[in-house]
Amino acid sequence: MRVPAGVAAVSCLCPLVVLLCVVSQSCYGTQVNLSPHTNPRNQTKLLDTDKDSHHWPKRSWIWNQFFVLEEHIGPEPQYIGKLHSNSDKGDGSVRYILSGEGAGSIFIIDETTGDIHAAKSLDRESKSHYVLHARAIDRWTNRSLEAESEFIIKVQDVNDNAPTFPTGPSSATVPEMSDIGTSVVQVMASDADDPTYGNSAKIVYSILEGQPYFSVDPKTGIIRTAMSDMDRETRDHYAVVIQAKDMAGSVGGLSGSTTVNITLTDVNDNPPKFPQKSYQLYVPELAPVGKAVGRIRANDEDEGQNAEMTYSITNADAAAIFTISTDADRREGIISLKQPLNYEKRKVHTLNIEGSNTHPDSRFSHLGPFKDSTSLRVIVGDVDEPPVFSMDYYILDVYENSPAGTQVGTVTAVDPDSTNSGIRYFIENEEERPLYFTIGVNSGIIRTTQGLDREETAWHNITVMAAEVDNPRMVSHVPVTIQVLDVNDNIPSISGGNTVTVCESTKNGQVIQTIRAADLDNFANGKFSFFVPPEHQVKTNFTVKDNRGKTSNRLNHLKLLYISKSCKKKFVKIALY
Repeated sequence: MRVPAGVAAVSCLCPLVVLLCVVSQSCYGTQVNLSPHTNPRNQTKLLDTDKDSHHWPKRSWIWNQFFVLEEHIGPEPQYIGKLHSNSDKGDGSVRYILSGEGAGSIFIIDETTGDIHAAKSLDRESKSHYVLHARAIDRWTNRSLEAESEFIIKVQDVNDNAPTFPTGPSSATVPEMSDIGTSVVQVMASDADDPTYGNSAKIVYSILEGQPYFSVDPKTGIIRTAMSDMDRETRDHYAVVIQAKDMAGSVGGLSGSTTVNITLTDVNDNPPKFPQKSYQLYVPELAPVGKAVGRIRANDEDEGQNAEMTYSITNADAAAIFTISTDADRREGIISLKQPLNYEKRKVHTLNIEGSNTHPDSRFSHLGPFKDSTSLRVIVGDVDEPPVFSMDYYILDVYENSPAGTQVGTVTAVDPDSTNSGIRYFIENEEERPLYFTIGVNSGIIRTTQGLDREETAWHNITVMAAEVDNPRMVSHVPVTIQVLDVNDNIPSISGGNTVTVCESTKNGQVIQTIRAADLDNFANGKFSFFVPPEHQVKTNFTVKDNRGKTSNRLNHLKLLYISKSCKKKFVKIALY
């Protein structure tokens, strides 16, 4: 029970020491209950040393906690309460003694009157209560008048601490385009004041900066989005200031604030966009196949994966000649050739190019197709090209022994450019070897410079050059192979001697000699046969067997057979035609 200032609250008068707490405008005391029916847990037994020959009856000191306001700033020590014994007649014979926590330093007592004061300003957040002991003794004999009893002085809270946030500022993220009410982050402040007494530690949150984009729950401190369609590409950073105020947010409450830096994270809500609807690219006709000839780029305001895209050529005729690949790092389309260009055949190509997001988000499909297209006009540049032969290589032929100047064949080259320059022909001879052929400078006709022998060299390889008349540096080369055809200009030749010796013991029909011959000519020109001339066929004891068809065309042989026993030695002359 709280009592008016300057009044000690007691329920009865007993011969006991009474602690009086005078209630002032800044301090409240609780009632000293001296009822004998009080809860025995709060009773304090008399000390054994306090017993005397008078056999005092046991008395119970029931001490409730007393209060002292923290942060007292008055000029005088703060009055807490009063110790009083019924034995005190006011003649100064009773001495009051205070011991325990802070006694003598923080808490001082008037030994005569029992008045207790706080000599220092107290801080509840440093120490919330003090345990002390009270005694009353006879000043002249030091005899205890009452048993020592324990009581508590509780430091009563005042609202002297503002709410505080953890060290800041802090950071948080939320996806752009989030719905209203999407939770971003929770901030929490703490108040060092007593949460069990009054509203000193009851915190209410409010937003000071960041409206109308964000709101904060006054009780929980959860920050939420307050607007939909917040676009990261328009604004991606918000500094939101949150205030925490105690006293339940009422006027006079203390407050603290913190800043939360909220960043909108990206979602795929923007399609690729080509800066122009049409482009033009110059490519020389001699650009190599497979090499990049140009680059094109579509912009995407998103970032990271949301900005990834692929490029494609959508018209089939252009896709047959060109190809486009994606440079993922630079987000560019790289245009390359699949086939060589030819200015003389086609001077302009039009490519329809499309750029589309790789990872579209179905939540934003209503914003339109996540792709864009443009046209690229490729201008083929004319390049002075070297002459082009009618064939990649030539195979010609000429008969051996043909007279010098015999025409072997003709090679032809033309200027592929629109200028259609005249062509001059030459035979390449870097090693300055003797040439068996010559070529007409303007006609390209190849002729022999001398008779050729097939048996000596059957094939000749030369390289013909064609150069433009208007630009002699434009030169092309073509290989020419010339085959020398055979004529029957070689007679068979016999290997070995023309004399055969036969032993007298040779049997009839026995092979006595094999004769071999060869012809350097080819195919039909190299075929031959064996026979015995008519002038040597009379009364011969030998016969000739032609082994025709059992050897190569250029090599044949025969067998001499002995057919008469009467011949002991014979010499046979063999003629070959």
